[in-house]
Amino acid sequence: MRRREFITVATTGVALGAAGVGLFSKNTKTPTSATISPVSGPKLAQHDLKEYLSKVRQFDGNHVGDTYMDETNFQILSNTMERLHRLQSLVGFGNFSLLDFDDAIKHAYHHTSVGNFTRSELNLLEMLFYEQASTYGFYGEKPLQNITDSIPKLEAVNVRNQGIFLFKGLPLETYNAIEKKVGDDVVLTSGIRSVTKQFLLFLDKTYKSNGNLSRASRSLAPPGYSFHGIGDFDVGQRGFGEKNFTDKFVTTNAFKRLEDLGYLTLRYPADNMLGVRFEPWHIKVSSRA
Repeated sequence: MRRREFITVATTGVALGAAGVGLFSKNTKTPTSATISPVSGPKLAQHDLKEYLSKVRQFDGNHVGDTYMDETNFQILSNTMERLHRLQSLVGFGNFSLLDFDDAIKHAYHHTSVGNFTRSELNLLEMLFYEQASTYGFYGEKPLQNITDSIPKLEAVNVRNQGIFLFKGLPLETYNAIEKKVGDDVVLTSGIRSVTKQFLLFLDKTYKSNGNLSRASRSLAPPGYSFHGIGDFDVGQRGFGEKNFTDKFVTTNAFKRLEDLGYLTLRYPADNMLGVRFEPWHIKVSSRA
C-alpha cells in the first residue's frame, strides 16, 4: 500500500509531534551572504557552469547557495537516524538492505529496542522522499517513485554469503563476469539498497553535513533516486578499505582492469550534470538513464 494509507494503520498510539514549518532553508552558514540560483540542467552560462563544477569537484564542502534543513527538522532527523540505526542492528546489516518501508515501521512498532516512529519522524521521511531533489541540487532520475516500493526477495541473491545482495539476472551476471575476468583484486562493496537503507545513508550524510542537503546529495543519491534499488552496484579493490569510495580508486589495479575490459559504464562520470561527485566505483547496470 502507499505511504499515506499505511501510516493511519501503523502509527496508532504514536506520539504526535510538529514536524516544523517547511523542510529547507537558505541560511548564512556559507562564507558570504550572496546567493546563486540552483543549477537547472546542462544548459548553463559560463559563469554558472564554473560555479556548478566547483561544487561537484569540491563536493564535501559548504558552498554559497546550498540548501539546509531547518533546525526543527534537523533535530527530528537526528532522532530518526538513531532509530534507523537501532533497526539495522535488530534485523542485521544484510537484511536491512532489503527492508522495505512498511516492514521497517512494523518492526519498529513491535520491538521496544527500536521504538515506534513518531508522527513527526514519519512526516519528515515522507517530505524528504517526495520533495523534488532538484530543490537542493540533485538532478538525477528517480527510479523508485513510492516510499513503499519494495525489493522482491526472490529476485535478490546473497553474493558469496557476504551479506551483500544483488538482483538476479543482469546485475548478478555482470558482477560474476567482472569477478572472473578481474580476479582477486576486485570486491563487491555495495549492492541492493532498499528505500529504508538509502534513507539511513542519506540521513547520516545530512547529519554529518550539519543539515546541508545540497552537500549530502553531492555525495549520495537521496531516497528514491538511488539506482542501487533497481540494479546498480559498487566495486572496489580488495584491501583498499574506505578509499574505494574516493577518487583514489582510479589508481588501483581493479579500476585499471575494469577500464581495460570495458566494464566502466559509470552512472556518475567526472563532471556530470546530475549534481553528483565522480564515482568511479559505481557500475551502471540498469538501462534506464
